[in-house]
Amino acid sequence: MNKIKWGIVGLGNIAGQFAADLQLINEAELVAVASRDICKAGEFAKKYDCDTFYGSYNDLFLDDNVDIVYIATPHDSHAELSIRAMENGKHVLCEKPLSLSYQDAVRMTDASKKYNKFFMEAFWTRFIPSIQELLSKVKNGEIGSVKYLKADFAYYNKELGTRLTDKKLGGGALYDIGVYPLFLSYIILGIPEEIIAKSTFHTTGVDLQTTMILQYESAQSVLHAGLVSASDMKATISGTEGRIDINSPWFMTEGYSIIEDEQEEKFSIPNIGKGFAHEAIECHTCIKNNQLESKLWSHQNCLDLSKIVEEVKNQIGLKFD
Repeated sequence: MNKIKWGIVGLGNIAGQFAADLQLINEAELVAVASRDICKAGEFAKKYDCDTFYGSYNDLFLDDNVDIVYIATPHDSHAELSIRAMENGKHVLCEKPLSLSYQDAVRMTDASKKYNKFFMEAFWTRFIPSIQELLSKVKNGEIGSVKYLKADFAYYNKELGTRLTDKKLGGGALYDIGVYPLFLSYIILGIPEEIIAKSTFHTTGVDLQTTMILQYESAQSVLHAGLVSASDMKATISGTEGRIDINSPWFMTEGYSIIEDEQEEKFSIPNIGKGFAHEAIECHTCIKNNQLESKLWSHQNCLDLSKIVEEVKNQIGLKFD
């Protein structure tokens, strides 16, 4: 079997979870990692059985042994690093949010076409088996016409003096976790006709919690993201003939229920590892089929969501440095 050889740049918590899931995929091999801190890169490489590590992102981009790069740096660097990787002949899986502006998201997808390289936003939730199955059931009309959707992603963060409140790095609730409930509303109901959003802010100017109402022609979504208090992190999709309750935490769920006529039917589908493996497998499939984008989470999907997030940003008056 010809293995897909991965490189990772930006070696924080998410990168570690992703690397652990790569080890569960037979056709994946982690061959290089990079951090601006060479010692951190060495420690990460040792922990995840990787032979090569760099103290420079550019050095990894120049490594001919790397097929695809997972970009897991802070939000503000996603665009430039993704484009640079594709310029150097690498396929790219870029952590969400794709960028801090719709304009940069367009630049990234354009670069994929220009350099003929696969590019995808790492919206792992889209590839979670339970999410794929329930989306199919919604599309097939199992709960009728969807009229209401509720989703939140909120937790109490005790370390608010970190990246999450740094304006330069694209901190705040909206771009870090608010993209998840917005994603669910988009993938179920599409592009909204109107958005109403309100936030509370940190002294640094980033949002600490944001609540959004998305208005559609005949449906509404009520969404929330927060860093100052916890929620149950369940999600509900309500239709004219029933509803779907997605088990908590819904964005990485391993099950859901369909409630019709007061009868509940439960479904359970385990993830591979933490769930990051599924988006990696999608990357492998697309690369082997010479695709520049995924059919499940296409460039247009990425751009649509980016535009929705930017509208919320404008609504709440969030401005990045």
